[in-house]
Amino acid sequence: MSKIFKKIQRDFLTGLAVLIPLVLTGYLAWSVISFIDNVVIPLIPPKYNPLEIYQIYIPGLGVILFLIVTTFIGSVASGFLGRQTLLLGEKILSRMPIISTVYNSIKQIIQAIFKTNGSSFKQPCLVEYPKKGVWAVAFISTTTEGEIKKKIDLGSLVTVFLPTTPNPTSGFMLFIPKKDIKLLDMTVEDAAKLIISAGLVMPEKK
Repeated sequence: MSKIFKKIQRDFLTGLAVLIPLVLTGYLAWSVISFIDNVVIPLIPPKYNPLEIYQIYIPGLGVILFLIVTTFIGSVASGFLGRQTLLLGEKILSRMPIISTVYNSIKQIIQAIFKTNGSSFKQPCLVEYPKKGVWAVAFISTTTEGEIKKKIDLGSLVTVFLPTTPNPTSGFMLFIPKKDIKLLDMTVEDAAKLIISAGLVMPEKK
């Protein structure tokens, strides 16, 4: 009887392991789609809006329109006239004391996140933190230059981001001598999975 119960328990846990990722992924995807739809669809003129004309809600319509409009704006902004318009707009914003600070901060963060060359984080590494002999997974952001490098004066420095577990969006920015870090062969994605799972999801051996 105990063997049957253990098998049922094992099958149940296996079922949870299969269902939970699928359900959560589906829920998150639907939440994002619904949020974008709720923002974009009301902006469609009533005579073109299927929700107004036919009283039919088409899931994902707002997402499709958002992608089309965003791509179009990106295409225009990358052209000569678009760049000149952006420069003019930024000059106007730069003259507004509080707004200019907020805009520049947000712009720098967004540009760092959406770099098309994929170099937002160059490589995962190990750093000794919070004390000697204790190692943490971090990400190399860039080579440290300028005033910070001069003030520290320890040779070649790298700027690393040390994320927290299980929320990698928060963490610490550290300036560390290049000789004191250990580079990892795993990808940035594998390192992120390792951090988010608190060490439960280890990268596959190459």
